Amino acid sequence: MLAAVVSIWALLVGIGLLMLGAGLQGTLLGVRATLAGFPTEVTGIVMAGYFAGFLIGSTLTPRLITRVGHIRVFGAMASIASIAPLIHAVAVEPVIWTLMRVLTGFAYASLYIVAESWLNDRSTNKTRGQLLSVYMVIMLGSMALGPLLMNTASPDGFVLFIISAVLVSLAVVPISLTAYPAPEFQAADKLGLRQLARISPLGVTGSMLQGAAAGTMVGLGAVYAQEIGMSLADISLFITAMVLGGMILQWPIGRLSDHFDRRQILTAASILAGLVAVAGATLDMSSAPLLLTIGALLGGLSFPIYSLAVAHTNDFLSPKQMVAASSGLLMAGGIGGMAGPVIAGFAMAQFGPAGFFWFLAAAHLALGLFALFRMTRRASRPTEEQHPYVGVPRTSTVGAAIAMKTVRDQMDRDLAESSRRH
Repeated sequence: MLAAVVSIWALLVGIGLLMLGAGLQGTLLGVRATLAGFPTEVTGIVMAGYFAGFLIGSTLTPRLITRVGHIRVFGAMASIASIAPLIHAVAVEPVIWTLMRVLTGFAYASLYIVAESWLNDRSTNKTRGQLLSVYMVIMLGSMALGPLLMNTASPDGFVLFIISAVLVSLAVVPISLTAYPAPEFQAADKLGLRQLARISPLGVTGSMLQGAAAGTMVGLGAVYAQEIGMSLADISLFITAMVLGGMILQWPIGRLSDHFDRRQILTAASILAGLVAVAGATLDMSSAPLLLTIGALLGGLSFPIYSLAVAHTNDFLSPKQMVAASSGLLMAGGIGGMAGPVIAGFAMAQFGPAGFFWFLAAAHLALGLFALFRMTRRASRPTEEQHPYVGVPRTSTVGAAIAMKTVRDQMDRDLAESSRRH
């Protein structure tokens, strides 16, 4: 395992730098938009641009790779991703910012596909699950640390935008100087959203509503914290707490779902997240410790819901269908991520800063109630027949494919172990 990690050290360093830049940029834009006087509904539209670009990039990048190859796509998209923050700094205009967020989402979708293609190519049946875990910890950990860089300079200047651009540019260096052979790339099969909704209505709904919640937390969390008068340090810690909470609780929530009816765990996580959001909307959040606690609990309960939705869907699929389904669920999450910040931005314009939490409460409680309804419509899958839970990156179809291969590997090991026992 150590040898496997060492063999992809450059990829891990590169993705860490990339996510540091992404974490900083997302928080910085929310703070800077508020300082520039953007209405919250406009900021929501700006932030939603990332997910629009992400969906476009996820669709078009496989064709680009087929035409010009991994290396050229990676270099071109890294250039676009590093230029966008500089344009944000020079032209503080909502339309231009929205276009830059679309370009950033497109570029990051492409970078994820290329990076995760290399990860898939370098992993084996024995190391795939562990490498995916290391990759996700570095990715989420770096994204959580990125907002803390907000404290190095003033958000109304150029320095933080330059730091974000430099981090993205540096991410290319270790990968470009390592002799990774170009991996084989195969475009993933797909199951349409309509077909997926017939197979697992809860899986599609869960992916979409959690995507809306995640897009809102990451895109407008800084706007909310600034509007209630928090300091720059507390704003950065608030975003960090939400992401770290999701990373820390991912595994224990997933393990619980392997031992109980998975819908019950999804329902509990959704309703609890909704109640935490209600607390955030109704309590006096001027206390930084309370804000960080609410943020950590909300992120910890909300972010694992996406992987729960994928795992629940897998329980009604054959192993051959899992990769195709994961690409559809990724698209559902992206659609939710595009809609969430827009709706939440209008909610904040209507109800004040508390609209941020009211939207999150509505999204999570609606999902919890829908999950309860679905339990009356179909019998639960026996726990011994549930497929193993695995944390699924919401970055690309390739990352989802690696996660599904990990599930199949675990199923094969469990089958072999059962055969030895009998």
